[in-house]
Amino acid sequence: MADTVTSLANGLLQSYVKDGGINHVDGVNLPSKSAIVSITKDLLKLLFPGYFYDQQVQRAELMIETAHLLASVRGRLEDEIYKSLEHFPPENVAPGAFRQEAAQIATDMLGHLPTTREILRTDAEAAYNGDPAALSREEIILAYPFIEAISVQRLSHLLYRRRVPLVPRIMTEWAHSRTGMDLHPGAKIGPYFFIDHGTGAVIGETSDIGERVKMYQGVALIGRSLSGGQALRGKKRHPTIHERVTLYANATVMGGDTVVGARSTIGANVFLTHSIPADSLVVIDDVKVKVSSKLDYKSETPI
Repeated sequence: MADTVTSLANGLLQSYVKDGGINHVDGVNLPSKSAIVSITKDLLKLLFPGYFYDQQVQRAELMIETAHLLASVRGRLEDEIYKSLEHFPPENVAPGAFRQEAAQIATDMLGHLPTTREILRTDAEAAYNGDPAALSREEIILAYPFIEAISVQRLSHLLYRRRVPLVPRIMTEWAHSRTGMDLHPGAKIGPYFFIDHGTGAVIGETSDIGERVKMYQGVALIGRSLSGGQALRGKKRHPTIHERVTLYANATVMGGDTVVGARSTIGANVFLTHSIPADSLVVIDDVKVKVSSKLDYKSETPI
C-alpha cells in the first residue's frame, strides 16, 4: 500500500512540474480564497449590523463588537492585499513598500464603509420601491440575493480602484457563485440601482451605469468581441447606461461605444449593439406568438 501511495504521489508531483498550477511552494503564497471569503462575510456584517450575525447584537456592545471586527478585518485584509502586491507588483509602488501600501489600502477601504453603506441604502430603497412583492426594507436586506451581490461589488470596487489584483475578483466571484449575478468589480454603478430577480445578470468590467437604473434577470452588459484577447485590457469594452434606464429580462447590450440614453426602456430579449438617444423604447416587433387549442392538436403519441 505504501509503495502504491508513493507511486501515485510521484506521478502527481511530476504533473506539478510539467503543467504548473501549484501555489508558489517555498515562497509567499498567492492570496487565500478561503481567507478572502471570510473577510467578505465580515465586511457584510460591518455594513449591516445584526443582519449577517447568527446571534442578536446588543446596542451596549455594538461599539466593542464593531471595533474588534474592524481590527480583525483590517489585519487579514492587509495580509491578502500584500500577497497580491507581492506577486503582481504595481508600477508606482517600490517592492520594499508593499506592506505599507497594503496597510494603507486596507485602512482606506474600511474608511469608505460609511459612504458605501449610504449608497447601499439607496439600492435597498430602489429594490423596495421597485418590487411590490417586497414586504419591508428588512426583507430586502435579509432575503434578496441582489443586496449581497451589489454589496460585494461595491466593496470590491474600492479595491479595484486602488489597482489591487486578485482580491476584488475573488470577492465578486464568491458572490456570483451564491447569487447567480456576475457583477465585475471594475464596473461603475450609480446609486439607487436594482436588479429584480437577478439570476443570470452580467455586468462587464468597463460598464458605466448611471443612477436609478433597473435591470431584470438575464440582462447582460457585455463586450463586442474578445478576439483581441489581452490587447483589449484596459480599454472600454462594455456599454454605458445613463440614468433612469430600465432593461427587461434577457436583454443584451453590447460594446464599449454603445450608449443607452437616459430614461430609455430596453424590452425583453432585445440584442442592442448601437447607441440610442434619451427617452427611447427598444422592443422586438417581428416575433409572432401563436396560440391554439390543445384539443385541435392531433398526435398519435400521447404528450
